[in-house]
Amino acid sequence: MTLPAFQISSALDMRRSMGRFTTGVAVVTSGEGEAACGMTISSLTSISLDPAILMVSLTQGSRTTDMVDKTGSFALSILGSRQEAIARHFATRGGERFAGLDCEYGPFNLPMIKGALVQAECDVHSTHNVGDHKVVYGNVQNLRSREGTGLVFYSGKFGDFHDFGHDEGPWMY
Repeated sequence: MTLPAFQISSALDMRRSMGRFTTGVAVVTSGEGEAACGMTISSLTSISLDPAILMVSLTQGSRTTDMVDKTGSFALSILGSRQEAIARHFATRGGERFAGLDCEYGPFNLPMIKGALVQAECDVHSTHNVGDHKVVYGNVQNLRSREGTGLVFYSGKFGDFHDFGHDEGPWMY
């Protein structure tokens, strides 16, 4: 298969191309009670193990990004393979995010997705405005995880992970 010629990328080209990178799916939430808001993300990575710092990329001007800025804290829920409906729900603009949704809460009292594989509460370490997104580094203050299969996103579609049957390998340090 021959690749097409290089060209100056448009936003659509960038979306399609980066969609070829399989990612996990998570929900970032912030605020409490009636002010609680959240969004589905796929831009997430661990930055440091000691101290525990993670990075998320949030859409500029969204209610969730504004709330993270205002409160200086956020929660992260990494979704399992059976939570596609939640991912889709938090990926739409507007509407009441938490109506009828059963959430779990940690010491920061931020809503987290019940049954998520990972739940973390973070305070904001630092932020950087980059293009149409805000990169947020979070100091992980509280963390818990469950066994299960993660929800993944590839080329605009949700799926799950199937391993090749190998023994667990060492992570690169």
